[in-house]
Amino acid sequence: MTYTIVLAPGAVRELRDLSAFERAQVRDAIERHLRHTPTRVSRSRIKRLRGVRRPHCRLRVGDIRVFYDVSGDQVQILAVISKSQAQKWLEQEGGGDEESRPGQD
Repeated sequence: MTYTIVLAPGAVRELRDLSAFERAQVRDAIERHLRHTPTRVSRSRIKRLRGVRRPHCRLRVGDIRVFYDVSGDQVQILAVISKSQAQKWLEQEGGGDEESRPGQD
């Protein structure tokens, strides 16, 4: 199954702000990992997030984190941010669950 990739306006801006090299790496990783198997969890690359309402998943591309949701045949990319900003973004945008917080396992 092929998934449609949809970038949120904020993700488009964040992607544009990356260096050309990082932008190429992120685009390649999105095509390789999210176009056909966005829900396939791996040890280090794709992680299903717990403790937040949204986003459901994270793709790691070097020091860049791509946060996304999968809905039907669509992958909605919500943010493309550096590792150092990821925790702050999750706290602001993630809407934590009552049961657990991001980063706790």
